[in-house]
Formats: sequence, C-alpha cells, structure tokens
Amino acid sequence: MSDKTALRDPPAGWAGTAPDADTFHAMAEAALAALPDMFKPHIEGVVVAIEEVADDATLAALDIEHPYDLTGLYEGRPLTERSIDMSGAMPDRVTLFRLPILIEWIEGGERLDWLIRHVLIHEIGHHFGFSDEDMHALEDMA
Repeated sequence: MSDKTALRDPPAGWAGTAPDADTFHAMAEAALAALPDMFKPHIEGVVVAIEEVADDATLAALDIEHPYDLTGLYEGRPLTERSIDMSGAMPDRVTLFRLPILIEWIEGGERLDWLIRHVLIHEIGHHFGFSDEDMHALEDMA
C-alpha cells in the first residue's frame, strides 16, 4: 500500500457517515502509516487512543472550558527532554477526541481523513518537542 493509498482509501466498513471509534482508529493508523519513513523509528511505541471527549480533569488542567474545544492530546516526555539513563516510563500517548474532530469535520467541510491526519501530526509534533507556536509557524510556511 503506498502512502497516498493509505489516506485515499477509506477503511473497511466506513460508509461516509460519522465513523465509530474502531473505524476512527483505523483512519488514524492509516495516517501514521503515511508518515515519511524518516519519522517512523522515532514514533515506535507511541500509543494512539481514541476517546469520545476529554475528561473534566484533563480539560481543567489545560484550562479548556468546553470538551469540544480539544481535538487531540499528547501525553509523554518529548524526545528533546529525554536522556539515555531514563527508564521505566509509561509509553507516550496521543489521544484523538472523536466528537470534537467530527464537529470540526462537519463545520469545516474538510475530508475527515485529512482532519484526523492533521490532528494526529500536530500531536506527534509535541512528541518531537515542537511547541504549538512552532507547528503553526511550520504550517504557515507550507
């Protein structure tokens, strides 16, 4: 499967309506598979999870008032903050929040697979140590 096919072909079972969590996860996995090969060794072991919305504690910690305002979250220690003598840490985790992404999809009219890819890559950017400002600047330059 080529990188372009991974994003163009919808996962099995997707009929064009709002996908369930399993289909959503398949779309996220396809987006990961489409990343350039140079990034893949650095994201091995990163867990991708799908949740409906962020919980109240997460929203409060991020000072976000409404659960639909958070589409994704990176939890872990960025590569730029690691040392060779670190061990025993939990795996890094990227969570995609299905309902906020679906709402953005409906309101924005973008292809859902592209939106999932955008949110996923943004959160993976945090794994590499990029700030939100860095990622926005890179997006503006592209």
